[in-house]
Amino acid sequence: MSGHLLEMRGISKSYPGAQALQQANLSAGAGEIVGLLGENGAGKSTLVKILAGAQQPDGGEILIKGVPVRFKNTREAAACGISIVFQEFNLCPNLSATENLFLGHEMRGGLGLLSAQRMREKARESFSRLRTEIDPNALVRNLGVAQQQIIEVAKALQQNPGILIMDEPTATLADKEIQILFAIMRELKQRGLAIIFISHKLNEVLEITDRVVCLRDGRNSGEIESKSADADKLVSMMVGRDLGRMYMPRQSKRSAEVVLEIRQFARPPHVNNVSFQLRRGEILGLAGLIGAGRTELARLIMGADKKTAGTLALNGRRIEIRHPADAVACRIGYVSEDRKRLGLVLGMTVRENCTMTVHRQIVNRLGLIRRRAENEIADRYISRLQMKVSSREQITRNLSGGNQQKVALAKWLAIHPDVLILDEPTRGIDVGAKAEVHQIITRLADQGVAILLISSELSEVLHLADRVIVMHQGRLTADLPRELATEEAVMKAAVS
Repeated sequence: MSGHLLEMRGISKSYPGAQALQQANLSAGAGEIVGLLGENGAGKSTLVKILAGAQQPDGGEILIKGVPVRFKNTREAAACGISIVFQEFNLCPNLSATENLFLGHEMRGGLGLLSAQRMREKARESFSRLRTEIDPNALVRNLGVAQQQIIEVAKALQQNPGILIMDEPTATLADKEIQILFAIMRELKQRGLAIIFISHKLNEVLEITDRVVCLRDGRNSGEIESKSADADKLVSMMVGRDLGRMYMPRQSKRSAEVVLEIRQFARPPHVNNVSFQLRRGEILGLAGLIGAGRTELARLIMGADKKTAGTLALNGRRIEIRHPADAVACRIGYVSEDRKRLGLVLGMTVRENCTMTVHRQIVNRLGLIRRRAENEIADRYISRLQMKVSSREQITRNLSGGNQQKVALAKWLAIHPDVLILDEPTRGIDVGAKAEVHQIITRLADQGVAILLISSELSEVLHLADRVIVMHQGRLTADLPRELATEEAVMKAAVS
């Protein structure tokens, strides 16, 4: 490592009604990976957006190789060797993977025409270097969130940056994909890149970084060498409170009563002859690598996709779910892995999002929503889930990730579910919010809700679940009681 390639000194930024950053500092040397931690709303994303030219600071200075710089836009930052993998995908869903990769810097032939073949070949090479197979011609809207994340990483590396910012790059990846990404990061480090790594997964931060900088309420709250740190020290710097019970095993209150039974569900190639039972008060973990078919199975249960074979029984009675509205009527809820695109309407209020699943219950004979009833439902879940909102009328887009996730949960809790499918329920939220979501999940199970928990974070599955089922290439490969559900057993089933 040779000196500071990057220095951000005394950066301040305010928005209407909120001070996002107050005299924040961040530095990184060539060949150094720096972790940037903090709860949602601590100012991490604002700080790196300023570095990437996406936002302008109110005060402070940025130095690259000791030279003061100020970027008016992302193009100026990119020209200075700064590239960012944003937490929120910045892809065009109706364009192909190749078109997204080269958007704004397309390859052209001698006559100035687009060289589609060369771009496809380069795209294939880029994805191959990231040890993944993505069809260069595939439309982004048809790809899973993990594949979209890989495209974002490939886009950032296309610019040959000197400073690479990675904002939650592993949030949608399974362990295998994360280790591939870390291997690439280590290669980039050896080439002299300065990397800013943002993640809520503390084990990842400790594994991949050289140094960790923490923010709290827009200010620096601590800095430590990674080799001298542990998760408790990081949490203390970030939130200043004890979260030691976040992964304490729960005392199961599941009954023998089968609430949901899936028999021979199929939609090749993603789901093939999957069968399992889910009991009242049970948290059933569904593990597997990215592409194993977990989300596809959840969508079949909800009627979001049409199955080609199989039956579903609810409380011992066979039913047919052809549409998500049928699932809602049967009191089956589904918190999607992509809350911003599929789980919430970000431009609507907290009130409107919390009640969108129960409109039929709160309309009068004229078809108009009974506002008092709507307000009561929204207020109930704002209080019950301890949402940090200014009011029920706050626009959902302006909430932190953890509070957005609580709104997504509230939407489904409003139907008083018998079955609740949770797909990556803590993706992209900080450790404090994660602990709160875990407590909510446990409390729901204790109240008799049957929960199917899908998570790529294996520690989350192993600590919350009463039982773990594992998928590989669309098939169920293991059904493990808690006492046999070890990391080794789950991973063996996930790859074979």
